[in-house]
Amino acid sequence: MKLEKFEFSDLISGYVVDFDKKDSFRMKTTDGRIYTVVLGSNLYARMLRNLGEPYMDCTLQIPSMLTEGRVLFVYGIFYPDAGEEYAFEAKCIDFVGKDIKNFRFEEPAWWIEQAEQIADFFIQAQFGGEINYDNYRTSLALTGAQKDSFRQETDTISRLIYGLASAYMMTGEDRFLEGAEKGSAYLQEHMKFYDTDENIVYWYHGIDVKNGKEHKVFTSEFGDDYDAIPMYEQIYALAGLTQTYRITGNPSIMRDIEMTMDLFEKFFKDKEKGGYFSHIDPIFLDARSDTLGANKGKKNWNSVGDHAPAYLINLCLATGEQKYYDFLESTADTITEMFQDYEHSPFVQEKFNEDWSHDYQWGWQQNRGVIGHNLKIAWNLMRVNNYKAKPEYVAFAKKIAEIMPTVGMDVQRFGWYDVMERNKADGENFHRFAWHDRKAWWQQEQVILAYYLLAGITKNPEYLKRARESASFYNAWFSDHDSGGVYFNV
Repeated sequence: MKLEKFEFSDLISGYVVDFDKKDSFRMKTTDGRIYTVVLGSNLYARMLRNLGEPYMDCTLQIPSMLTEGRVLFVYGIFYPDAGEEYAFEAKCIDFVGKDIKNFRFEEPAWWIEQAEQIADFFIQAQFGGEINYDNYRTSLALTGAQKDSFRQETDTISRLIYGLASAYMMTGEDRFLEGAEKGSAYLQEHMKFYDTDENIVYWYHGIDVKNGKEHKVFTSEFGDDYDAIPMYEQIYALAGLTQTYRITGNPSIMRDIEMTMDLFEKFFKDKEKGGYFSHIDPIFLDARSDTLGANKGKKNWNSVGDHAPAYLINLCLATGEQKYYDFLESTADTITEMFQDYEHSPFVQEKFNEDWSHDYQWGWQQNRGVIGHNLKIAWNLMRVNNYKAKPEYVAFAKKIAEIMPTVGMDVQRFGWYDVMERNKADGENFHRFAWHDRKAWWQQEQVILAYYLLAGITKNPEYLKRARESASFYNAWFSDHDSGGVYFNV
């Protein structure tokens, strides 16, 4: 298909090459392509700002700031010119630092202040005044207003608790600890089911609250997990509790963590072939029940690997107990052994049958790769490697870090994609998007963690470059400076 020439607007991210000191400059993308940028009429420029900071205009400083090597974002319009060329006219320039060596998000207080702003946004949006989880709602409008929904989902409350506990660790602000403690108590009182026969704990999918009454929602109501107990929901129920336990040492929280882990060991663990099943049925807690349908006898990244980032690393730090470190090492070993599939795809393999054969038919995933899961594996392996050094961990993490930019990064705009086909069809030069080319905030989070950890440990400047590009993109486009908080997608 041949497209006729037409005008269109777009973003170019990259590095200044040179400036003619008049009306144009050249810039280079992260993969080395050169663009000539015309300084158009009505052009303005601004400095990267954190949540809670005022707008910082630097339009008058544009000529002095177009220095070689500076990272910047240029939004403008492509105009068809004579021949096959396009002219690119800039309308807005975003600078990420005050000089070539300065990145604002590497200022000492940047992430602490951002965490405080986000935590305050959610406290205000969810509670208004007094922190009372009876008033919590899963869904919020863009402005932070609560939507007309009565659902309280366990995992999202747990993630809020995790965020508040982490914000307390970073800032020492008591309101965040109050939110974490009250949220943990609310989960324990309203979302927990204690099975007296098995002496285990598992967590409801959520509750519906209306007119002062609550209705328990036992099994998952998410499409591909419907009417089952998914491992990832149980795992993420522990995220907030474990981070709060690191602060308070509350024995009732520890007891619930231990009994939830007993659930994992008794009913999710595959004692014959290793790893953990992704789902169990709600009646007999059986991973091989026919009632599970497509989820019968399955394993995946969430059930095998998500223990580490969700709660297990923090549990190791909180307790120092060897059994938890052993579990952590075991998860890293399993991931390293089973998830690499580079003979067939640049993406890790995420879905498995009971015997560890590859599952290409499950639900939405089919034979698709999640960018964030690949990079999540990389940073978790490097953290585990800091405890128990193994060359295979480092080799796998580096493999991911080197391959992912070639298939999962938007090299024109920075930022990282969401879900992609693991293989190209005949005649295709690029891996296809599963649904869209948008970027989700959590995918950027995994990338930033992965490359900063790799850069810090290995001292490889290429990893630091990727980390800074990714942090630049996230901080430039995900912060909502009007209503507060962070956008889900851009």
